[in-house]
Amino acid sequence: MALFITFEGGDGSGKSTQANLLAERLRKQKKWRVIPIQEPGTTLLGKMLKEWLSGRDRSLTLIPEEGTQLSLLETMNNHSLPDILLHAAAPRAELLAFTIARTQLVEDVVIPNLRGKNIVICDRYADSTTAYQGYGRGLDLKLVELANNIATQGLKPDLTVLLDLPPEEGLARRWGTNKKDHFEGRVVDLLDFHQRVREGYLKLAADDPQRWLVIDATQSKEKIEEIIWQRASQVLSRQGD
Repeated sequence: MALFITFEGGDGSGKSTQANLLAERLRKQKKWRVIPIQEPGTTLLGKMLKEWLSGRDRSLTLIPEEGTQLSLLETMNNHSLPDILLHAAAPRAELLAFTIARTQLVEDVVIPNLRGKNIVICDRYADSTTAYQGYGRGLDLKLVELANNIATQGLKPDLTVLLDLPPEEGLARRWGTNKKDHFEGRVVDLLDFHQRVREGYLKLAADDPQRWLVIDATQSKEKIEEIIWQRASQVLSRQGD
């Protein structure tokens, strides 16, 4: 039985923790082979992108003010990707970078494992691009949809879990209260950006309620885990557990 589950959410929402908890719980059932993956990561291209994004030598001071390269905040780390603030002059570069990595992930990992009747649990997928590059960066949503369709070959998850959290709380969890970052001496307000991302996620969920499970991420880790397990169990039953 093949099953594709993705986890989405903003900075500090706990999605990676919950993705890992679900994978472990499914493994303990000893009924299925569970394949946990992450974006960006897992494949060679994904790991290269992740390494580039998290490299401290790619600091914002190296990026010219009018440049079009992807730029980074110096405080980024692997756990915050792709919850990152990139140079606003290069939103299409962001889109293409994540699309290229996703294309290999889908072709080399997701599709083969689904054909092998495995359960694939993905920490971020195409909806992240829609939320971050589309709603967050303001790219044309039709352009983002086209890029996503190329990368995913039209493959959609059976279940998408959204850990919904007010951005001010998520940023406080990740960076500390009132955290702001600077780019070339200009203050960049992360809160506004993450609010747009959150609104994008909620719009996506509202448009496809059959696929999405929206969870209040202010609840305890244990409560969230149980809610996810209940829904995942239902999906497993429908898929012919």
